[in-house]
Amino acid sequence: MTQAQSDISVSIKALHQLPIDSQLALLFPGQGAQKLGMGFEASQSSPSAKAVFQTADEVLRTKLSRLCFEGPEEELTRTVNAQPAMLTASLAILAAALDSRTLHKRPAFVAGHSLGEYTALVAAGSLLFADVLRLVRERGRLMEEAGTENAGTMAAIVGLSEETVSDVCRLSGAEQCNFNARTQTVIGGAPEVVDTACRLAKERGGRGLPMKVAGAFHTSLMGSAARNFESVLQRVNAQEPAIPVVGNVAAKPIASAADLTSELGRQMATPVRWYQSILYMIDAGVRTFVEAGPGQTLITMLKRDFPELTLISLDRPSVPAAASHV
Repeated sequence: MTQAQSDISVSIKALHQLPIDSQLALLFPGQGAQKLGMGFEASQSSPSAKAVFQTADEVLRTKLSRLCFEGPEEELTRTVNAQPAMLTASLAILAAALDSRTLHKRPAFVAGHSLGEYTALVAAGSLLFADVLRLVRERGRLMEEAGTENAGTMAAIVGLSEETVSDVCRLSGAEQCNFNARTQTVIGGAPEVVDTACRLAKERGGRGLPMKVAGAFHTSLMGSAARNFESVLQRVNAQEPAIPVVGNVAAKPIASAADLTSELGRQMATPVRWYQSILYMIDAGVRTFVEAGPGQTLITMLKRDFPELTLISLDRPSVPAAASHV
């Protein structure tokens, strides 16, 4: 283990030793939230965040840090690059928050949206960062490959209930990919199928917003990628999490290290039950959600459905007063 990798382990263990806040949950965004410059400020202000980027460069034997900071953007958005880049930037932002004591309570839960689930597993101590870097790079490669072999796309259906979107999918042949919010469900499938679904959604009073993606992620079109990924997961050395991780597949905490590999194997070709995961944490008493990663994608979705919650992004130049209790 290099010095940089050791520094990251110390940072993660420090998170686990903080006093717990039973009303706090930590969220990690997934692919699609990437942006040029992500994590740069954290790397300049925090030795631990700098170590995160150094480790990524060492493990992947590439200048991932430069890609995150400078681009080019078209390379950053490629699935095979975006996945390790988002993992790295999100952990760097978390590490900086721990260094500065912006975050000085241990969350009751961690959760991540799609790819973000891997970041959550590192934060929970289930998987080592270096191992997950290799894992998500291979995951990204397989998903990109499956997207080329089985042409597919995705669209966000906004303004319709889950039941209505389910009906739209039944009629069009599209599949539900991400249950993001009360009235936002992402669908996927072959391009002509998704086009039909968007038309049907409009007829029912909703909107279909096409997404720029390399495939129909979290649908049956990712089946070949999921099967090939199973052999990769068999080599993973998973530990029991120090913090409960609410999984995407069942929308409840992953019970054991053995269940973890099953969760990750199924996740690639099955829907992300994000809204249901949020409801689980709220029912368990969570009232403050902190997003650790580039941008504010997750807390923006939460704001629409749950205006009464305290919502905080760690990706900010200065810490808002509302974050002082975190």
